[in-house]
Amino acid sequence: MTSPITIARPAHVLWLQACGIFLCAMVALATLDMLAKDLVARHPAPVINLVRYGVVLMMAVVLMHVRGTAWRLIAKHRSMMIWRGIMLGTVGLTFMQALHTMPLAEATAIYFLSPLIIVSLSPWMLGEQVHRRQVVAVVVGFAGMLLIVRPGGALPLAGTVLMLMAAGAYAMLQILTRHLAGKVSMEQQFAWTAVICTVMTLLSLPSADPLAWPGPGDLARMVLVGMLSGLGQYLLIKAFQRVSASSLAPFNYFHLLLAVVFSVLVFGQRPDALALLGIAVIACAGLVLTLPVFRTQLAAILESRQTRR
Repeated sequence: MTSPITIARPAHVLWLQACGIFLCAMVALATLDMLAKDLVARHPAPVINLVRYGVVLMMAVVLMHVRGTAWRLIAKHRSMMIWRGIMLGTVGLTFMQALHTMPLAEATAIYFLSPLIIVSLSPWMLGEQVHRRQVVAVVVGFAGMLLIVRPGGALPLAGTVLMLMAAGAYAMLQILTRHLAGKVSMEQQFAWTAVICTVMTLLSLPSADPLAWPGPGDLARMVLVGMLSGLGQYLLIKAFQRVSASSLAPFNYFHLLLAVVFSVLVFGQRPDALALLGIAVIACAGLVLTLPVFRTQLAAILESRQTRR
């Protein structure tokens, strides 16, 4: 019996497939944020996260079993994996808590400072060279944040600090993920992170006040939050298996656009003119960092079409 022939897909085809998968992940994660914003109005963040990460952990166990992946990690990678899990757990705890007091659009915009934080830290933590254009983007993005969180504005200080912590933790998560790329399988990263986030949530339960189990309707929403969280992370993994993360980075700002839409349509929270300007400035600063790779992929697609003609 002859083995089936595997046909390698062109790079631009893989990129288009990855774009579709990545955009589906953004829809899942933005919907998760919208549901979380609704739930934190009635329940403490640790309770929501307990159900969320419990569902993700069950999904991770099933994934590890189906793929036949071992849980045991190489010793030299364990500490970095633990820190990666702690960073994601910190994101979940601080982001959820901040949503309790902040509008969804402004909160998500501050969260999207994370790519700029990565650029700021990359010379020291990744040994990467930072160019003048990147420095300008970081400064401009910080100015955009100040337009959102301005003196005398309506945003609470505690919520703002928590969201900045979430952005910083997410940036560290991305840096640690880069360090682990090619060393720890995606399934192991998914599963170990789910375990660590669940443990962190259990430890945070004493801070939940009042600590009460949700009714059937809200419990179903929390389970949906967990399913969307797991689905979003899985789709991101699938997209990044096809192409580099940098080539998909501009599509992250579709998440920010959805956050503004949900904030207005679902919660009736319309950002004021200065806040909208700050959101736009942060998005533009982030796009400046990511569009060069995006343009390269588009050029490859156009060149391929011309060649076929």
